[in-house]
Amino acid sequence: MPHRPTVSIMELSVSDSEAGPYGITAGPDGAVWFTMVHHGRIGRVTPDGDNTSYQLEPASSGPSIITAGPDDALWFTEFRSHRIGRITTAGDIASFPLPTSDAGPFGIAAGPDDALWFTEASADRIGRITTDGHVTEFPLPISGAFPSAIAPGPDDRLWFTMNQANAIGAIASDGVVTVHSLPTPASAPVGITAGADGALWFVEIGSGQIGRIAPDGKIDEFALPDPGSRPHAIAAGTDGNCWFTEWGANRIGRITPDGRIDEHDLPSPSSEPHGIAQGPDGAMWTALEIGTIARLTTH
Repeated sequence: MPHRPTVSIMELSVSDSEAGPYGITAGPDGAVWFTMVHHGRIGRVTPDGDNTSYQLEPASSGPSIITAGPDDALWFTEFRSHRIGRITTAGDIASFPLPTSDAGPFGIAAGPDDALWFTEASADRIGRITTDGHVTEFPLPISGAFPSAIAPGPDDRLWFTMNQANAIGAIASDGVVTVHSLPTPASAPVGITAGADGALWFVEIGSGQIGRIAPDGKIDEFALPDPGSRPHAIAAGTDGNCWFTEWGANRIGRITPDGRIDEHDLPSPSSEPHGIAQGPDGAMWTALEIGTIARLTTH
């Protein structure tokens, strides 16, 4: 039997408790970058704790998910101002408005085509933006789906969760969308990531489960010990496992490719973990809404 990892968790204060650290990603500069959804800021923190942040205009833009782009910059969604943002590692910011008003962009990921792909949660569309700002939008075949997180799959498609349609979607580069309904009703999937096993792993915030979908559409679901734990985001680690946040239970979980789950309590109570990502240092990093970033190392 594999041993349960010993996890050390260190918290780094990066903002006041009102800023709402939310999305997080590894940058090309050896630092971790994150969004502060309530204050409209993009933050940067190094593994040794140096942190800085950059103000967006307007401050009410609602930066949500952030990812490293193919151009050595960071790209993020502005959920409330309906734009896609870009920030260089030097802090230079640009924003690109979307053709669809009130689109509600939320998830974003770099695709296999050197463009960024994103979800339009409020418009039932998937968007694509080139690094020079050209936007294309693709409609989904379902209305009211609330497409949420998005991740590149092993099959050159982008895979995304449809939070209100209880489904996982995949979109090809030509805009063709395939929909896979989930077995559990009202599971409300949110985060999704490509696992080391050639499948996509996602979290079901409504049912307290972790899901796995193979490129051919085969779905497995793994129940968490606490069905009310509200798993929110998930990220693959170099250890071959996936790590996820339990927003409602103040924990970080790990799931192995064969579905074994272990969980680790966060040090601060009610810290509201949101985004999670593997950092440039090999540790797992998670954004806590109380104003800190937690770094998890395994032994």
